[in-house]
Amino acid sequence: MRKFFLLFLSFLSFTFVHAQNEEVARLHWEISAKPFQKNVLYIEATALVPEGWHVYKANPQDDLTGITLTLSDPAIQQKETFIDAKEVKGFDKVFEKEMTWYEQEIKFSQQLIFPSSIPAKIHFQLKYEVADDENFLPEEQLLSVVLDSVVAKKSEGSSRLFIPTIDLNNPKASCEIGASSNIHPPSAGLGNIFLLGIIGGLVALLTPCVFPMIPLTVSFFTKKTTDKKRGISHALLYAFFIFLIYVLLSLPFHFLDRVDPEILNNISTNVVLNVLFFVVFVVFALSFFGLFEITLPSSISNRVDSKSGVGTLAGIFFMALTLAIVSFSCTGPILGSLLAGSLSSNGGAMQLTAGMAGFGVALALPFGLFALFPNWLNSLPKSGGWLTTVKVVLGFLELALAFKFLSNADLVKHWGLLKREVFIGLWVIIGVGLTLYLFGKIKFGHDAPIKKLHPIRLVLGIITGLFVLYLLPGLTNTKYANLSLISGFPPPLSYSIYQQDSDCLLGLNCAHDYEEGLQKARAENKPILIDFTGYACVNCRRMEENVWSKPEVNNLMKENFIVVSLYVDDKEELPIDKQLRYITKDGQEKFIRTVGNKWATFETENFKNNAQPLYAILDTSEVLMNQPVGYTPDVTMFKNWLQCGLDAFNNK
Repeated sequence: MRKFFLLFLSFLSFTFVHAQNEEVARLHWEISAKPFQKNVLYIEATALVPEGWHVYKANPQDDLTGITLTLSDPAIQQKETFIDAKEVKGFDKVFEKEMTWYEQEIKFSQQLIFPSSIPAKIHFQLKYEVADDENFLPEEQLLSVVLDSVVAKKSEGSSRLFIPTIDLNNPKASCEIGASSNIHPPSAGLGNIFLLGIIGGLVALLTPCVFPMIPLTVSFFTKKTTDKKRGISHALLYAFFIFLIYVLLSLPFHFLDRVDPEILNNISTNVVLNVLFFVVFVVFALSFFGLFEITLPSSISNRVDSKSGVGTLAGIFFMALTLAIVSFSCTGPILGSLLAGSLSSNGGAMQLTAGMAGFGVALALPFGLFALFPNWLNSLPKSGGWLTTVKVVLGFLELALAFKFLSNADLVKHWGLLKREVFIGLWVIIGVGLTLYLFGKIKFGHDAPIKKLHPIRLVLGIITGLFVLYLLPGLTNTKYANLSLISGFPPPLSYSIYQQDSDCLLGLNCAHDYEEGLQKARAENKPILIDFTGYACVNCRRMEENVWSKPEVNNLMKENFIVVSLYVDDKEELPIDKQLRYITKDGQEKFIRTVGNKWATFETENFKNNAQPLYAILDTSEVLMNQPVGYTPDVTMFKNWLQCGLDAFNNK
């Protein structure tokens, strides 16, 4: 009996200790649910691991499942699993070998996808293995979480980014209103960008870094080789390599564009980059004014020049690369303007390539032509003070462009620093300075004495002075403030120092949120005109100031439409409860953090386009009335497109 009694006490002691250990080891989980997108949420579980205990990481070799969640409803899909905890590797006394486990605090997250609507409550089983130096305990806990409040918060905190009723292939009406009625593809305007690149290249030719190189380089090729034909072929090859180098500079942006279609727009409207461009352009301008010289490190140019030589393809290529490097102080600002301007346009990567190609053609063409016709070299003007004048004029232009980049940052962040009239006022000051310089009233330290104004300089001075006079009405609060010749460069008319009647452009009936616009449209029984726009979008301003402002268009929009302007480059952060992770139709995960993120995603998800401007007309049931259109500068065509969508709405 004594032995039996002692055995019984031992059993009770063991059971008590084991139960006590099990109670200590059983983790106390705090369960929550966070919305992700429609019918998708994350279950999050957090627990503190008692001191001296640890939870094993999954290890199939030792039959350790790790932390797993099993749902009572098999129809609910379990996707991504995340574990955030301190991971430790060491010798485990239970298994008597090296193991991996978690200590201290564990955060476990599981993505759930529901087949239809999210239920009010779900039940699940949480399994894990826990141990200390002596005990190993596999744990199973039945847990549940109420989702009613989560579903309510989700419906309030996130907007619909995909509207299934929008069918681009089957709009209600089909209207043929002209060539400009189609959404511009990414390659739209490549000819214009190529032409601008050529103009930039021609300007670069007239700079002191490039112009003197033309006769020197051509003479080098034609006189260095005994075979005249071979010398000409080398010079032509040299010209081709100049063109090729500038085209190659644009290739990295094509890879960026493939990674994310919105990335170039994000780059062009990035606040830090725009402020950086502003600083760089001011520095370039000061350099052109002669305050200092900007060059790439001599070690780079020397290293490249050492590899150049005549007779091999590689040598000729490195000669072309040497020209691109040593002329950087003059071509850099022009290329910077081309880079920034192309990236802020639709189809940035292709347009950048077109612009770089045009620049390369213009820069390379003289080398090829003068190699073919060396006698033309005698007709070239001699280098002199006029080259310095060209640099100073470029300095004024660079300074004017610098404020465009600062304006982009100011608009997207709503700083209020460069209102429209302030921006135009700065351009007036810069224009007056350029006019006085061209007339010889202002001089810089490196300028040669002016004995007599050259006719070209005199004409440029008159043109600049007239342009300044043209800008002056832009400082007023009158109908003449709409400067159509430069529309798109200054901030919009609504971004003014003068008091505005409303935040709706041109007195239109508008909204800046899709859901708000939809409610207004249903209340007034009017179609929705969605305007995908951007603060830094030049073509958007041109449409507003040159097309929307026309009475026949403005009256039609004001009386018959609810205009919903959605700014895809707005950097204002959404409230925390409206920020969300979103899975696109293509399966990409995006974090919607800013107003611009939201509307850019809304555009790509529903209209398969990331260009601005983009216009679409929906009825109150969110059905597409006619095909969306892009930049349509023809007033009649845009009016006809509006009328087509309105007729489709009235005939539903």
